[in-house]
Amino acid sequence: MKTQKLIKLSILLIFIPFSLSSFIPINNFLLNCGSNTNASIFNRLFIGDSTKQDSIFLSSHKSISLTNQNPSSNLPTLYQTARIFTNNGGTYKFILRKNGTLFARFHFSSFKGHGFDLKDANFSVFVGGKLVLRNFNFHFKISSNNNNDDDDVIIKEFILKVVSNFVEIVFRPVNDSCFGFVNAIEVFSVPEDFVVDYGARFIGPYGVVEYKNLSNQVLETIHRINVGGLKLTPFNDTLWRTWIPDKEFLVFKDSVKTVVSTHTPNYQKGGATREIVPDNVYMTAQEMNRNQSILASKFNITWNFPVENGGVRHLVRLHFCDIVSPSLNLLYFNVYINRYSAYKDVDLSSLTFHTLASPIYVDFVVDSNDSGVIQISVGPSDLSSSMRINAILNGAEIMKFVNVTDLDSHVSSQKTRFLLVLVCSIVGGIVILVLVIAFFLVRLSRGKKKLKQRTVESVGWTPLGVFGGSSLSRMSEGYFGLNKIPFVDIKLATNNFDKSLIIGAGGFGMVYKGVLKDNVKVAVKRGMPGSRQGLPEFQSEITILSKIRHRHLVSLVGFCEENSEMILVYEYVEKGPLRNHLYGSEGFEPLSWKRRLEICIGAARGLHYLHTGFTQGIIHRDIKSTNILLDENYVAKVADFGLSRSGPCIDETHVSTNVKGSFGYLDPEYFRRQQLTDKSDVYSFGVVLFEVLCARHAVDPQLDREQVNLAEWSLKWQKKGMLERIIDPYLVGKINESSLKKFSETAEKCLAEYGVDRPSMGDVLWNLEYSLQLQESDQEVNEIIHENRPRSIRIERDYDNNIYSDISATKVFSQLMHREGR
Repeated sequence: MKTQKLIKLSILLIFIPFSLSSFIPINNFLLNCGSNTNASIFNRLFIGDSTKQDSIFLSSHKSISLTNQNPSSNLPTLYQTARIFTNNGGTYKFILRKNGTLFARFHFSSFKGHGFDLKDANFSVFVGGKLVLRNFNFHFKISSNNNNDDDDVIIKEFILKVVSNFVEIVFRPVNDSCFGFVNAIEVFSVPEDFVVDYGARFIGPYGVVEYKNLSNQVLETIHRINVGGLKLTPFNDTLWRTWIPDKEFLVFKDSVKTVVSTHTPNYQKGGATREIVPDNVYMTAQEMNRNQSILASKFNITWNFPVENGGVRHLVRLHFCDIVSPSLNLLYFNVYINRYSAYKDVDLSSLTFHTLASPIYVDFVVDSNDSGVIQISVGPSDLSSSMRINAILNGAEIMKFVNVTDLDSHVSSQKTRFLLVLVCSIVGGIVILVLVIAFFLVRLSRGKKKLKQRTVESVGWTPLGVFGGSSLSRMSEGYFGLNKIPFVDIKLATNNFDKSLIIGAGGFGMVYKGVLKDNVKVAVKRGMPGSRQGLPEFQSEITILSKIRHRHLVSLVGFCEENSEMILVYEYVEKGPLRNHLYGSEGFEPLSWKRRLEICIGAARGLHYLHTGFTQGIIHRDIKSTNILLDENYVAKVADFGLSRSGPCIDETHVSTNVKGSFGYLDPEYFRRQQLTDKSDVYSFGVVLFEVLCARHAVDPQLDREQVNLAEWSLKWQKKGMLERIIDPYLVGKINESSLKKFSETAEKCLAEYGVDRPSMGDVLWNLEYSLQLQESDQEVNEIIHENRPRSIRIERDYDNNIYSDISATKVFSQLMHREGR
């Protein structure tokens, strides 16, 4: 069965059209070293390095052109010659047409001739002054992945940025009795966005954080894997790379089922390109094998890739293309690296802007451990429906961060040691002198009365230990109005965390209704015991909520970190999440249009305060209908600040950060650029506005394809001028036409593709107030007509002490009613 599948794959690869001419490197140097003739491999012409070339220079105190006297018929001509470097080594200098990111590949093949056995070579290689291979010899093959089937050939590949208009490659023997060699060299440009500085996720025991300045690293390719597919040679790749199958790395081979697509990927702007990965990699994948009876329950697909151990840093680039789903928004899965959660609830439909079978890649940075492997796993998400449990992977690349040493420091090591001795001598003398002076000062001050000084402890954050004995423990009670509540009091308030008192649940943990000793009702959010995943959220909530007080923001009453617990205690908000009031849940009456407007206005006020009430402002990052709570009077309060971040400084336009948020509400520009601004909250709030109007979920996979995403569906009808066709049936005929028009226009502006085109929360608030005025004035005008009352109207409302206004009916639609405005 497996053989038949491989045969089908082979036939498929033969007939797939390749578009390899789409990328032409600006710099493209291919050298056949140690030869005065050219050699061809994979339709690429390598020029003999003994021939004169205007843009390539070879300088060496002594180098030898070596030819294999007993050439192997199994090896291409390229590997039958070599350039030998003795004594002080030699240098190739390449004049670049344009600087930037380069691939540097070195081909090494061992043979004997003229007293040299290339297997005995021992040397280092520098590229652009950076040490990329230290004390290299042919025995490196034992401990390195070669991506090459031939035991007599080693290919080492590096990716690095060059800022000058030339690049030098230096081969330096380890000592005078050693020599170095190379059979072929490739130096060529790659696309500018091949390695970008933003968006990479650093994975470790303390969660996921953003890794910056990735393009400045020197990377060595260790593994390049075509998951679910066959080996791909450089002939099938626009950057002439080799991709090997994943089978030998699978931990449990029966856990996977190979998937093959006959359609070329749907490349989208902002996603992957053919230069990132060739078509064939995205046209095959491994998915969960649900047919095996032994795999009836949820499980992960796992690969183990051998790497250098001992904390060496690696870039792990994973490639995804949904070729397994019949339609959008059906596939949700999790990614784990070295057993850490690397990416939770991956939704390829959202990441690829709702285009099926569209390629995308995600970069992760991870340190190897003592096991000597990097373990990659994909498994089902809790968001998956019971009928659609699955996870996929199309490709994987692992690149080692090269611990760069500068060429000059390598050459002048003896001089450095001399300087080090000299500096140590001078510093030692100074230290002795300082000790002598300190001794006499202490003697002089002895006997003097010591003044007692009060120590002021920093309130800055330090990592919690085991959720006890941290900087939180040193906060005094009542700090910014917060109390450190004893664990015993919280157990009493929640009846020892009685399950019948659970009022909510989330990624952080369960939320319980409770009553403190002073009869104050509270909501108790308890982090999952023993887990460190909620630590950043725990710290963020206390940091944010300890600084703010506002009528439309949920207040934090106190916290507890005893007994390895992470517990947050909030004011109890009687009527719960807005979401429960929108979908006809049992026990909830439908909300009137006026009340919905008042709720939206309250939430907008809370967000406006977050964005503008501080020097940098605060960005919520998780605005959705479940995080807007309603008190007994239906006053809206924004809640859950676990993902919140401080906004950009005055001289900055954004905050570069790892993407966080909820599917359906997440700002697509924030996801694309990894750049957070307050306009990301505005986008999410726009989704909430349509949710309030239409009374349906932000994402509903059970609906038809065009209706799955509320934001897209609503905008479609809004642009047609027919939004009234999809609003909540309960509201039909109850909304003033002008009020609906102003509200929908506001929501549409919030969902603009680019943040600069979206209004501020102040503008959103102002427009929602105006929409409410239009609704109220319509009602009062109707009352006037019905009751034959005078045409003077007094509109009275009280939102945080706003001015009351008397206006005539002819001025009802003026947008200048309040001092707040623009």
